[in-house]
Amino acid sequence: MLNRRNLLLAAGASAALAGGRAAMAQPAGAEQQLSTLLDAFFAEELVEAPELATSLGLDVGPHADLKSKLHQASVADLARDKRLTTERLARMSAIDRKALSGMPAVNYDSVYYDLKTTDAANRRFNYGGEGAGSPYVLSQITGAYQDAPDFLSTQHTIETRADCEAYVARLVELGRLMDQESERVRHDAGLGVIPPDFALKGAIASMTTMHVAPEQSSLVTSLVDRAKAKGIAGDWQAQASAAYRDKVTPALERQMALLNGLLPRSTHDAGVWKLPDGEAYYAAALASQTTTNMTPAEVHKMGLDVGRQLSARADLLFKKIGMSKGTVGARYQQLFKSKKYIYPNTDAGKAKLIADLNLVVQKMQGRLPTYFDTLPKAGLEIRRIPKETEQGASTHYTEGSLDGSRPGIYWLNLRDTAESPYWDMLTTTFHEGIPGHHLQLSLQRQADLPMIRKVSGFGAYIEGWALYAEQLAQESGFYKDDPAGELGYIHDALLRSGRLVTDTGIHALRWSREKAAATLSSIDGDPPALAAQEIERYSVWPGQACDYMVGKLTILRLRARAKTALGPRFDIKKFHDAVLLAGAVPLTVLEHHVDAWIAQQRA
Repeated sequence: MLNRRNLLLAAGASAALAGGRAAMAQPAGAEQQLSTLLDAFFAEELVEAPELATSLGLDVGPHADLKSKLHQASVADLARDKRLTTERLARMSAIDRKALSGMPAVNYDSVYYDLKTTDAANRRFNYGGEGAGSPYVLSQITGAYQDAPDFLSTQHTIETRADCEAYVARLVELGRLMDQESERVRHDAGLGVIPPDFALKGAIASMTTMHVAPEQSSLVTSLVDRAKAKGIAGDWQAQASAAYRDKVTPALERQMALLNGLLPRSTHDAGVWKLPDGEAYYAAALASQTTTNMTPAEVHKMGLDVGRQLSARADLLFKKIGMSKGTVGARYQQLFKSKKYIYPNTDAGKAKLIADLNLVVQKMQGRLPTYFDTLPKAGLEIRRIPKETEQGASTHYTEGSLDGSRPGIYWLNLRDTAESPYWDMLTTTFHEGIPGHHLQLSLQRQADLPMIRKVSGFGAYIEGWALYAEQLAQESGFYKDDPAGELGYIHDALLRSGRLVTDTGIHALRWSREKAAATLSSIDGDPPALAAQEIERYSVWPGQACDYMVGKLTILRLRARAKTALGPRFDIKKFHDAVLLAGAVPLTVLEHHVDAWIAQQRA
């Protein structure tokens, strides 16, 4: 939670509130001690992560200087961050946990869990970032070259001349940040930590696409276009172009040269088992990502078992639409090729797909009150991932703001509409939008939680909820009389069961990229290119692909437990409030919290 891999770029409160509560008089009890300490952690993190301050809308007033900065990422900075995690763990340990109950106990346990697991990994592994997350600073999906275009265009607001000047300053900062990343890549390479060859080639390809003249770069045009729309005087084309040309481009060229130089030393092995203490790294990553004690063998078996159950349902649905021959995976491959569901691979065709998915969001919006008492205040937009980064980036969601000034954004990768047939996009929209990420993350920020918990989270909970939301859409009858749409829901569930199989296959069983991609394609029928892209992502982000199904099955198990315990008194809306308004927590903490809620309901 307190390391940047778990901090959500969320929206939020006032800077006065964030800093003021931390400055209160010394508290007398454990609950007040915890409240003050968590506010202090949040205030510290704003300074450490200027991007977070911007995303929260807190880069104003006393924090206005943060709007022109990006975070520090050198080898020395990473060492400092690790020391800070150790210090925070000690500060948490000084609070009497036995004196806490209710939500304060949930808050303590959630923060403490992350600090403890991150600190343990920091002490054992001397590469990658904090904790056991991604072991590679730069890859086809990691690095500032990937993150900066989206961040600057959607989260750095342009309303005044000072905002424009801060944007130009951040372009200068981006060059510095990229050079610091290169320093860490060289450090890790010295330890034998080099991404697989396909990850390096993917990164180099994306960087090559990004390497354009200033007037063609979205990093420049985003500022120029928005300043013009707001009528802000100034030669922003010249200023942004100079920063891009003098700082960003040289740093980008240095990164490209560095990665090209590493290619001869890289291997085609996909798994992190090849890294120093690699088997232990994967075990730590799997535990950190799933927030469970499941072993790779247990996760692998879960994937196979769930896959068989889902395939049986898919077989029945395929027969309803007249497809009865071949394996389920083979029939999905045929369905992917059906032109009936594919939009033209043109800008107009992609715009039409987004428009149609917006209608799906509106239809689902009308069903929410049946399942939820509390609804999100923030709006939702669907946008294309920029062309510069769509080759490596995946469809994803970024949070909106509580005040409505910035909506939640469901970013859709439309590099090729053949990879996004309409039958498969319905459930993706429920996952990324409502009742998935947009609903869950918006409610987390609306909940009565400390700010550090409003803006941080655990992947198994967050992705588990989004996958649970896909099933909730199916349970609501959304696919009634639409077997193709339900096949899309089953397909995405099969993908997540396939992730359990292939993530453990790559990192624990030492499968090749090709074997893992072929296995995934056979399970869910994804086109080979899409299956390969998925596997390449798992290769550089070990364990993360297992979050989804482990989290979903945990939520379903807890829902079933609550139904059994409460009988006719069970209320799905109250259950959802109990789960969602506690914010994202480790699955072990969620289990204790739901048990306490059940006891409260019975009383």
